Amino acid sequence: MMTRLAAALFLAPSLAGAAETELASRIERVTVYPDGAVVTRLGKADLLQGASQIVLRGLPATVDPASIRVEGKSFAPGSGNGSFSVGSVDVRLTPGETRPPGLDPVIQAKLRVLREERGVLAGRVSAIETKRAAIERFAQTTPDKLGSESKALPITDWVAVFDTIGTALLKVHEELRGNKIRLDEVDVEIATLERAAPAPLRTGAPKRDIAIAVEATAPVAAEFAVTYRVGGAGWTPQYEARLSTGSGAEKPAIDLVRRAELRQRTGEDWSDVALTLSTTRAAGGTRAPELAPMQVMFFEPITSDLMRGRNIGSAPPALAPSPARAAKAADAEAEASARNIPAARPAEIQTAQVEASAYQASFQVPGRVSIPQDGSSKTVVLSQNKAEPMLSARITPEIEETAYLEAAFTHDDPAALLPGTVALHRDGTYIGRGRIGLVAPGDKVELGFGADDKLKVSRAPVRRRENEPTWLGQTRTDLREFRTVVKSLHAQAVKVTVTERIPFSESSAITVETIAAQTTPPTEKQVGDKRGISAWTFDLAPGAEKEIKVSYRIKWPGDREVTYQQQPMPRPAPLPWSPAGETKGG
Repeated sequence: MMTRLAAALFLAPSLAGAAETELASRIERVTVYPDGAVVTRLGKADLLQGASQIVLRGLPATVDPASIRVEGKSFAPGSGNGSFSVGSVDVRLTPGETRPPGLDPVIQAKLRVLREERGVLAGRVSAIETKRAAIERFAQTTPDKLGSESKALPITDWVAVFDTIGTALLKVHEELRGNKIRLDEVDVEIATLERAAPAPLRTGAPKRDIAIAVEATAPVAAEFAVTYRVGGAGWTPQYEARLSTGSGAEKPAIDLVRRAELRQRTGEDWSDVALTLSTTRAAGGTRAPELAPMQVMFFEPITSDLMRGRNIGSAPPALAPSPARAAKAADAEAEASARNIPAARPAEIQTAQVEASAYQASFQVPGRVSIPQDGSSKTVVLSQNKAEPMLSARITPEIEETAYLEAAFTHDDPAALLPGTVALHRDGTYIGRGRIGLVAPGDKVELGFGADDKLKVSRAPVRRRENEPTWLGQTRTDLREFRTVVKSLHAQAVKVTVTERIPFSESSAITVETIAAQTTPPTEKQVGDKRGISAWTFDLAPGAEKEIKVSYRIKWPGDREVTYQQQPMPRPAPLPWSPAGETKGG
C-alpha cells in the first residue's frame, strides 16, 4: 500500500517518549529564486511498529520554519501493509559543532617561526664544529712537515704558526658558544609555548533539526521528501547581445543569450542537484503598500508652545530625485568549404526548459549542477533567441557630436526579461556593457551598440541676443538659435533621430516661445514624459546631409533674474536583489 502525505507545521500532540531514528538524506533538487532558495532532501528510514520520530539533523539555521513541508511514502509494500501516518513536525535550534582543542593561532605562528630559527642554528653549530675539527687536525701536524715539499718549517716561523692556529681556534670557540646559547634559548621558548594552555573550544554556526512524528501499523520501509526555504542564496540575470549589421543581401540579426549567475551561502553544499530557477520573489512583500491620508494646510510659524511639545503637521514627502575593440572573427566555414574540407560544426549551447505562467517563469537547467556554499559564482544558460532588429542612429548634439547605433527588436520569448547587465558585441567586436530593464513578452527592447563613425555631426550656435532693460518694468528677453548638420558616409540609407531641448517654465511670469520661422518642425514635439525634449526622425540617403534648426525666445520681468536648472531624470524603482534600479533599454 502506498501513502503520500504532506505535513505542515501544525499544532498536533507530540509523541512523548517515542523512539528517535536519524534520517540520512541528500539534496535532490533546488529551486533558486532571486532572493532565496527552496531545497528538497530525500531520505529513507525503517519505521518500527507504533509511534516514533524521524529526525533530520544539521540543517542551516536560515531555514524558514513556516516553509517546511514533509512528504512520505512506503517503498517496500511487501513488509506488512506498508501504511504509516505523518503527524507533527517540530523544528529545533541546536548549537553548532565545536572545534577540537588546539593552540591559539598566534602561538602556532610563533612556534612556526621558532622552529625555523632552530633549524638554521642547528646547521650553523654543525658547520662550526666541522671547522673546529679541521683546525685541530692541522694543529697535530709537526713543524718538520709544514714547510714546502714536506720539509721542516724554519724554527723562526713556528711562533707565527702557533699564533695563527690559536687565533683560529679562539674565534671558532666564540662562534660555537654564541650559537649554542641561542639554540638553547630557542629550545626553551619552544617548550614553553608547547606547554601553553589550549585555546577554548569554538562553537560553529547554529543548526536546525527537524523532528517528524510518524506512526506505523507495522514495520515498514519509508522514504521522505523534506522541503524547506533558506536565505543566503539567489540569482541575477545576465545577458549577451551579438549584433550582425548585415552586408549586401544579408539582413541585420541579433542573438540574445540569457544567463543566470548564482551564488549561495546557505551553509550546505548543493552537490549534483536538479536545479530550477524561478522569477518569483518572496522577500519583497505580498501586498501593495497602503497610503495614509494627507492634509494640506497653511504654513504656521513655529511658536514657543509648539516647541514645547505640540505636534507639527508633517510636510508632504519630497519626491525622490527622480564602449574596447577586438579583431573581427574570420569566416571559418567559408574557408573550409573553399579547401573542400568539411566545415566544423559549432558546439550546441544547452539551454534551460522554460515554463511560463501568467505570473512567473521557471527555468529547468539541464543535467545536474553542483554549487558550493562559499559564495563563488556559477553561471548557467537559460535561453538563446534570434531576432531581426531595426537599426537606427541616435544623436544628442548638445551633449556630444557623435551618432550612436541602436538596435530595436520585439521580445517574443514567453518569459519576461528581468533587469540586468548585457554584454554588447557588434559584428564580432566587443563594444561594452549596457543594461536591460524589465521587458514583458511582446515589448520592444532597445540596445545601444556604440558610435557610428560614418555619420558626421556638427552643432553650432547661430545667434544669441539678450536685451537689458532701460526702465523699471521693462521685459527682458533672451533669444537663442542653434544649427545641427548630420551628413551620411554610409553606402545605404540610414534612419536617424536627433534630440534637442528647449527650456520650459512653470511660472506665468516667464514665457518660452519657439520661433517657428527659424525652427525645423520636429516629428515629436515631446519625447515621452520629458518636457521640452523634441525629436527629429528622418531617413538619410548615402552622401546626403540634413540640417536642423532650433530657435526660441525667453521673456521675463526686467527686475528679476532667471536661472537655468537641469531637471533630474525619472528614477526607476529599485530591484529587490540589487541596490540600484534598472531602466528599460541599454
